[in-house]
Amino acid sequence: MPAFPSRRGFLQATAAASLASTLPQPGQAATANVPTTTTPVSDTTLRWLDGAAPARFEGATFGVPWPRGQLRGKPDFKLGNHPVQSWPLAFWPDGSLKWTAHALAGGTPPGPLTLGTGKPAPGGLSLTQSATQIVISVGDLQWTVPTRGTVLIEQATRAGRVTMQNLQLVALRQDGAEPELAGKTARQAFSSQVHTVTVEQQGPVRAVLKLDGTHRATGDGQSRDWLPFSVRLYFYAGTESVRLVHSFIWDGDPARDFIAGLGVTAQVPMSDATFDRHVRFSGEGVGVWGEAVRPVTGLRRDPGQAFKDAQVAGRALPPLDGMARPVFNGLKWIPEWSDFSLSQANADGFTITKRTQPGHAWIDANGGTRSQGLVYAGGAAGGVALGLKDFWQRAPVRLDVRGAATPLATVTAWLYSPSAPAMDMRSYRAVGGMDTHEKEIEGLNITYEDYEAGWDSSVGIARSSELQLWVLGGTPSHQVLSDMAEQVARPARPVLTPQRLHAAGVFGDWDPVDASTPGRKLLEDRLTLQLDQYLREVEQHRWYGFWHYGDVMHSYDADRHMWRYDIGGYAWANSELSPDLWLWMSYLRNGRADVFRLAEAMTRHTGEVDVYHLGRFKGFGTRHGVQHWSDSSKQPRVSNAAYRRIYYFLTADERVGDLMRELLDSDADIAKVDISRKLARSAAPPQTDLPGVGFGTSWGSWIAAWLAEWERTGNTRWRDKIVAGMQSIGGMQRRWFAGGAPYDAKTGRFAGPGDVVQISHLNAVFGLIEMNSELLTLVDVPAYRHAWLEYCRYYNAPKAEIAALLGRDPGGRNLADTGSRMTAYAAFHERDRALALRAWREFFASRALKGGGTVRRISGPAVLRPLQEQASISTNDSSQWGLAAIQNLALIGDSLDEAARAAGLLP
Repeated sequence: MPAFPSRRGFLQATAAASLASTLPQPGQAATANVPTTTTPVSDTTLRWLDGAAPARFEGATFGVPWPRGQLRGKPDFKLGNHPVQSWPLAFWPDGSLKWTAHALAGGTPPGPLTLGTGKPAPGGLSLTQSATQIVISVGDLQWTVPTRGTVLIEQATRAGRVTMQNLQLVALRQDGAEPELAGKTARQAFSSQVHTVTVEQQGPVRAVLKLDGTHRATGDGQSRDWLPFSVRLYFYAGTESVRLVHSFIWDGDPARDFIAGLGVTAQVPMSDATFDRHVRFSGEGVGVWGEAVRPVTGLRRDPGQAFKDAQVAGRALPPLDGMARPVFNGLKWIPEWSDFSLSQANADGFTITKRTQPGHAWIDANGGTRSQGLVYAGGAAGGVALGLKDFWQRAPVRLDVRGAATPLATVTAWLYSPSAPAMDMRSYRAVGGMDTHEKEIEGLNITYEDYEAGWDSSVGIARSSELQLWVLGGTPSHQVLSDMAEQVARPARPVLTPQRLHAAGVFGDWDPVDASTPGRKLLEDRLTLQLDQYLREVEQHRWYGFWHYGDVMHSYDADRHMWRYDIGGYAWANSELSPDLWLWMSYLRNGRADVFRLAEAMTRHTGEVDVYHLGRFKGFGTRHGVQHWSDSSKQPRVSNAAYRRIYYFLTADERVGDLMRELLDSDADIAKVDISRKLARSAAPPQTDLPGVGFGTSWGSWIAAWLAEWERTGNTRWRDKIVAGMQSIGGMQRRWFAGGAPYDAKTGRFAGPGDVVQISHLNAVFGLIEMNSELLTLVDVPAYRHAWLEYCRYYNAPKAEIAALLGRDPGGRNLADTGSRMTAYAAFHERDRALALRAWREFFASRALKGGGTVRRISGPAVLRPLQEQASISTNDSSQWGLAAIQNLALIGDSLDEAARAAGLLP
């Protein structure tokens, strides 16, 4: 394997090349003097995210970055003899490939995982389309998808036998909250109504269909469409399954529309004798619960070992003439169990129940803590398995089999369980006298909640769920079903090593974990401790649930040994100060599976639950609060595409790609939502009709979506919009120290002289630093480069130095340790070692390396359960300290030991 170029070397080349550049005009290339090549890579060997190859593989898609200039056009890729399908995902400014996406066929896990150029092995998947249906064929399995109607998949056949039919969505609406005492509520059933089906991809290895529609209820001469959805169906060669990504938008009236159930259901023809029909549930870990519809084990009379062994294994029983006669004669008296449920009421417990038929009592069968989330119903002639990812983490959830003793059973995965209290989307609080702006400010000052009546709406938020459905030729053994459940809970992912990702020069300033010097080990240990603590906090404080899983809390209350879940703006973090980026940058460096999965869950959550997808707040996210939508401050800094972009390029996930595209024109709505109405104005408003926009918290959030779109499509409209903003900031009198200015969404430019100094410590902590680190290697705008380097050098500068620049000390320069990475950026690009040492001094001012990382065990009656507590923990501090450590190590790591010794942190 060739030596990988360092990030430092890559950026030095970039900086040197930019010195002689000229300012591009709108419409001209903005990249002429940025380097067009870096050191190529020749070895692209992948590994499995979880280390070992999976026992079962259902296919997967992953992204691969390439150094600038290495690959052009549409090269073919191969991965040994395993079928692979490839396509461009993003481009460098010179038109060379930046990211490619690759879909691997399912079946036997491939190995070794070495991607190279060349003709791929054939895949074997085909797709045919007519005006009324689409048929996907994989071996002897055919899936039929109607182009309109009530079902997502009409049927799936194996060797001509219909094994699954009428896959559709179901929803239950309740007209009120859970009744108290003699109160009553009524429920209404909805099912899917598909309006359009789009073939997004078809090839020999992978086909992707996107189905858009609504849930519809009909009856009493009335109909209603509710909960718009999109469902993507992913088919892979070599598999017996389809992957479903189910996304919906909440568009009800919180006062009268309560979701009492939300699910995916399918019908299973049952043609075997009932003693050859089986139901399976995945249990805890690798465990499986499995029983026959009509059991022959445990009877008063012994049918014979061969019959018992066959039934336990899920095979058809041997010829009945070999069965003990008393059992044979008494088969008709053995009850047939037709209905089964596994109900996961919360993250800590599930129960399994069954009954013979509707109208009769449910019988408790078993229970446990956390199910992997897979159900099977079928027999020797075939059956269906349906699994829900993040099953117990998203509780309350439920898996059902109904009618297993009838000719047509149904299996249902309830994304929200009808056994649970109906979903309540109302505000958690009343106005409580806070009916004037002055009172709202008083409330903000005590609870940190930005409250305003009517702005705490849940209407327009969204949620996605991931499912896997198998159409099988027979009942799987317990071991096979266990392997399938593992793929539901933790899908196998081929991934690149941190070194190979780093070699491509993507995602700004970072380098792989390196503890080779005492100073580096000091920081790496602290970074690991903080990641481990947050992974522990998710479990310790049960940050689980349908709307919650993936988010973390904002601030800790050491007196209660609890996070401040009920205190206004201190509760759910909602991406505040970029925990999303911290987790993703950490994964890039260490490649840890547990960090990837927490970051993935956060990306799924924060891009949907914390952001509005329709209505007046569309395109904006909600600041941190007790409910994910309860704070009235609606901000682009939360809907920021920078928090989705890394996951998108690592996985080529279409849903996250949609979420970024939703934001492309959100800057045009900034005049409709006053995101700063609770803040005191530091200066007289400018004489313009244009809305005032902060450089970092707003514009710095929009450019992430524009950059992603330019990279994905090559459309220079989005590059030019970024450049327009950069030029106008660079041309202002105070440049970045102006903080913000009137903004014209039509041109992407800021207006006015920018002659008033406005410093906000928040300007650079919502992905702006990361985006600038990338942008300044992709587009060359000298005035902006000068403005950013100036801001980086002086933001943390001593008072005398910044006063000399600005005429006075402006104050307001908080988060010195966070700002240290801006100092480091200037030190690196200006090759100023003294400035690098100053950056480390600023970084070491944090309490993180001075006892702030102490973890202690607390148990007994003081806490609900024993805790490993870090009393000083804060998501703001953890995220920004982690990001600063990562960037500083990458930029000025060679001066770390010297600085750490001077600070007394090393001997």
